Amino acid sequence: MANSGLSGLIPNVYTALDVVSRELTGVLPGVSRDAKADRLATGQTLRSHIAPVTSTATYTPSMAVPAAIDQTLTQSDLVLSKNKFAGFSWTGEEEYGVNQGPGAMTIQQDQIAQALRTLTNEMESDLARALALSSSRAHGTSGTTPFATTLGDSAQLKKILDDNGAPASGRSLVIDTTASAAMRTLSQLTNANQAGSAMTLRDGSLLDLHGFSVKESAQIDNSTAGTGASYVTDAAFAKGVTTITVITGTGTILAGDIVTIGDFKYVVATALATGTLTINAPGLSAAVASGDTVTVNATSARNLAFSPDAITLATRLPIFPSAGDLAIDNEIITDPRTGISFDLRVYAGDGMVLYRIHALWGFQVNKPAHAAILLG
Repeated sequence: MANSGLSGLIPNVYTALDVVSRELTGVLPGVSRDAKADRLATGQTLRSHIAPVTSTATYTPSMAVPAAIDQTLTQSDLVLSKNKFAGFSWTGEEEYGVNQGPGAMTIQQDQIAQALRTLTNEMESDLARALALSSSRAHGTSGTTPFATTLGDSAQLKKILDDNGAPASGRSLVIDTTASAAMRTLSQLTNANQAGSAMTLRDGSLLDLHGFSVKESAQIDNSTAGTGASYVTDAAFAKGVTTITVITGTGTILAGDIVTIGDFKYVVATALATGTLTINAPGLSAAVASGDTVTVNATSARNLAFSPDAITLATRLPIFPSAGDLAIDNEIITDPRTGISFDLRVYAGDGMVLYRIHALWGFQVNKPAHAAILLG
């Protein structure tokens, strides 16, 4: 164990982790965490039930037995599907060569930093992509950077979440570096009194704005939009409807596309097929008429506004055999910013040492209505 060199690397591991914890990972701190992940093996499902929206009825006294009120519960399945590692190896000759210069320990610190960064960024990317696909509605204009002249875009995102009944506490607004650069130039932000906090521009959080904790992410989704054009609705649809049928158009409408119908922008849940597409819950914000245009918005950044219960992340350390594996040493390291733990393991080979950093995670969008997109 002592010959692995891991004990000497531990200070460098935490130095590297300090770098990773300050990467642009704004989604990870804002999502809910599932404490039951320790009960799941890789590939197993954690199922949660979601109660449907209910309605009221007028009460009338009667001697008759009350009729049953049936409800259909929906399910949200979270699977620990991502069992990943990043690593690197060294031979004795490689160590000897670099020890004549910067030293193996210094280079290994950088390699550990890169491995931790890679795993953290993949988690961040998974969550950002999932929210981009599953959000309820969108605000803004494709190709136009938000916050260029005003902080007002956040008020419209607040309205979407408020209208959808999302909890007011713990909301996050996660934006890309283009939007944050525009925001940083605004006088409202540079003036700490107007921004509302002396913490502005510090520690990865730009400010608290309209109930959102505003953060940056390097993993904001920017997927290519479909090619659909000239589609119109082929019937009238009531408020709350999620399945829309269209006619006359050409090209594709993909899952995750933003479509404008009437006065609102919606996120497509299921791609157009045989004249039918679906949008995410809670569906249409207003009734639409037959023949209303369905416009696919152009490719753009999908900045994210959401409450924690919109998406759940489950993480735990991978389980290795109780009798041990080929590792000669290991150390558990925890990111103090995100609370995510990694397992650093060292394996001895023939004239070579292998370092691997492991993490296991899964995620599930639970409440599309509690997430919205800010186009950029």
